Amino acid sequence: MTSRPKTPLLDTVNTPDDLRKLKKDQLRQLSDELRAEMIDAVGTTGGHLGSGLGVVELTTAIHYVFDTPTDKLVWDVGHQCYPHKILTGRRDRIRTLRQGGGLSGFTKRAESEYDPFGAAHSSTSISAALGFALAKKMQQLPGRGIAVIGDGAMSAGMAYEAMNNAEQAGNRLVVILNDNDMSIAPPVGGLSAYLARMVSSSEYLGLRSMASKIARKMGRRVWGGLEKAEEYARGMATGGTLFEELGFYYVGPIDGHNLDHLIPVLENVRDGEQGPVLIHVVTKKGKGYAPAENSADKYHGVAKFDVVTGEQKKSSGGPPAYQNVFGETLAKIADSDPRICAITAAMPSGTGVDKFAKAHPDKAFDVGIAEQHGVTFAAGLAAEGMRPFAAIYSTFLQRAYDQVVHDVAIQNLPVRFAIDRAGLVGADGCTHAGSFDITYLATLPNFVVMAAADEAELAHMTYTAAEYDDGPIAFRYPRGSGTGVAIPDRLEKLEIGKGRIVREGSKVAILSLGARLEEAKKAADQLEAKGLSATVADLRFAKPLDTALIERLMRSHEVVVTVEEGAVGGLGAHVLTFASDQGLTDAGLKVRTMRLPDMFQDQDDPAKQYDEAGLNAPHIVDTVLSALRHNSAGVEEARA
Repeated sequence: MTSRPKTPLLDTVNTPDDLRKLKKDQLRQLSDELRAEMIDAVGTTGGHLGSGLGVVELTTAIHYVFDTPTDKLVWDVGHQCYPHKILTGRRDRIRTLRQGGGLSGFTKRAESEYDPFGAAHSSTSISAALGFALAKKMQQLPGRGIAVIGDGAMSAGMAYEAMNNAEQAGNRLVVILNDNDMSIAPPVGGLSAYLARMVSSSEYLGLRSMASKIARKMGRRVWGGLEKAEEYARGMATGGTLFEELGFYYVGPIDGHNLDHLIPVLENVRDGEQGPVLIHVVTKKGKGYAPAENSADKYHGVAKFDVVTGEQKKSSGGPPAYQNVFGETLAKIADSDPRICAITAAMPSGTGVDKFAKAHPDKAFDVGIAEQHGVTFAAGLAAEGMRPFAAIYSTFLQRAYDQVVHDVAIQNLPVRFAIDRAGLVGADGCTHAGSFDITYLATLPNFVVMAAADEAELAHMTYTAAEYDDGPIAFRYPRGSGTGVAIPDRLEKLEIGKGRIVREGSKVAILSLGARLEEAKKAADQLEAKGLSATVADLRFAKPLDTALIERLMRSHEVVVTVEEGAVGGLGAHVLTFASDQGLTDAGLKVRTMRLPDMFQDQDDPAKQYDEAGLNAPHIVDTVLSALRHNSAGVEEARA
């Protein structure tokens, strides 16, 4: 006799209120359906898969037990938030993830009341949840702050800074440590689950409170001894001593995929009167989808894929990725220079440092999600004669700006900054865009700032940085594949502060910095077709400027346009300042600066993002024509 198929449950759940109407014994089925829905959605859109698969049961349990959105749930980074989005009214849009006009790949306040705090950078969740918890407490409002933070994010000092200040929040703060770096070994089994339920139960907490009151009355020495005994007994069993020292009541570790273990512990914590609690949950990244479980990176970030086979639909062939050009070039240079070493902050493959590490394993350092430490560590290496390369995404280098200023620039130490993901980055959106590094680095004394127009230029700049010992030097390059330019076997040491003329003209000069060079050349072709002779210069350097080249072009052309993949305050601002100081605009010269708009651009296809930003060839042409029309009108007005 065949069993009757189960009625789908996910179709009945649009919000956590619907979820809380289910019986506990239905949550396993719901979680299975939620996992299948997520796999199918990410197979359609691409995105972060493994981390979300690992928290399906945890997500279900949290929304089932806690009163979201009154209880403010903060997901650290947000890679794992797709199941959360499905359960919080966004299932009908889940196949728009990371697409233009669709759902963000991270939590986003503007998207839902269930996303109380936006995130895409790591290790911010405990600080934010603490803010929610204390705001609730001070205003005497119901609810608490709940932070879900991964073990990788716990490598950042900010997490501990928050925990060190959490005691005032009392039981309004719950931190869930999602530990997916270890397997669910025997200690995280039945006995551990029993202990976790016991130490989080109201009966245990009540006895503990009564015993502590009696012990305190018996004297400080008795109380102190009992407190230490309990702390170390639970610490040896669970590893919680560190968190206890920071003022947290530690519970765990528990199996994050076992709802029979999760639900009672979360309910005990919800109903208890203890202080801030840290629940240590062990999960498996990629859980429930064999291709992800068997992948080295657990399908952390994936392209669109076949749900049945797990095969990703990645394009094959074509130019190499910029980060690989950097990593392989640095590895070759280091073959003959023992002083070269590389530092990355938890992104070895994303920055190409994995290529360097393969050739020079003893000189590659992954410092974890600790950009501040990484930069100052590099400064120490430089101060002792090494040639360190700090390979950090532009958006993540922002996290270490004080160290860049205080520990590197002021001391004029020759740290080399390889700045990946410069410019717009497509599906990851504004949180990962490299919009500001030209501005925040070129304003600093002692800094050299370069931008690569193609993969050959990147190789030359990597070599130039290796050979530069007079102070800090940075070079930026975009996400994705190169232009197809061949990388020469013999690398060139670029002259600091000197650009190059790519094509010579007479009426219009386009000064390009970085990877918009191809669009600048297309614009020059279109201007030539209109009878306007155009010079294209690749400035290479945002600092120091090639002032001799810029002055020559300004004195010999009617219109000068700067083009950069950065925010206001970058190359264009420096060129205008130079032109003003030299009086170059006094004779009617028209200077226009083209840069990223003064806004945070949402995720989309990169070409569409640059269209929105107004930085493609047609926009350059329009800017030139507008300037010429304005100039002609001004001349006619002066004649009249």
